[in-house]
Amino acid sequence: MSAPRVHPTAIVDPGVHLDDDVEIGPYAIVRAPVRIGHGTRVGAHTVVEGRTTIGAENHIFHHASVGAVTQDLKYRGEDSELIIGNRNTIREFVTLNLGTEAGGMTTRMGDGNLLMNYCHVAHDCILGNSNIIANGAQLGGHVIIENFVFVGALAGVHQFVKVGESAIVGAGAMVSQDVPPFCNATGDRARLHGLNLIGLKRRGFSSEIIRDLRRAYRILFHSKLKRAAGLAQVRAEIPPSREMTHFLNFLEASERGICRPARPQGDENE
Repeated sequence: MSAPRVHPTAIVDPGVHLDDDVEIGPYAIVRAPVRIGHGTRVGAHTVVEGRTTIGAENHIFHHASVGAVTQDLKYRGEDSELIIGNRNTIREFVTLNLGTEAGGMTTRMGDGNLLMNYCHVAHDCILGNSNIIANGAQLGGHVIIENFVFVGALAGVHQFVKVGESAIVGAGAMVSQDVPPFCNATGDRARLHGLNLIGLKRRGFSSEIIRDLRRAYRILFHSKLKRAAGLAQVRAEIPPSREMTHFLNFLEASERGICRPARPQGDENE
């Protein structure tokens, strides 16, 4: 372990807490009461401010804006916060805003996420672990991204939308309704295109789990059953598993409604 390394041109308020091995680059600005965990690197010209807590071994590239006040016009200066976990990569010109009173006061990101250039994470968003948010993707306020999600370049996710575990949102998609776990949503407005088979296989999902998810997808989205009846049929016919339980609970709890399939018939991606 070594003491924090702060470039002579950087401005770091006396009230900022820097752990061992933190590196602050040229012309960066870090304002109190920010806290930065060990081994995190903050690039040149980046601004870190507000009640922002950053964990260990993150790499924040140059010209990012981390912890600025929300763009929500309802914000009235409440003492909200931004919490970032460990081992995240935040690339150039990414913006992450503080939370608001209406959203629980906290914007939160877990561990091992990659946010590519020009991404925006708005107030009160919750990002889980191991997500990839590609260049120029925009997350509106109160968006929830679970774990192992890929959001394609230039995609827009409407406020209050939830994107489930291991889903993929295609490049340029405009997502205004919830995307179920394990699914592929693409287009304007985004429609489902079967399961995210490549993502599931990369995560090591067994052939049995993928088979069961495909069967559940067909029952839920390619039959004429209402949501409640489809959920009941899946629960009656398909063996329970962690993945199946999460898939069904996500659908059952959706308040914005669920993205629908692009075609009424099945396709090879299911």
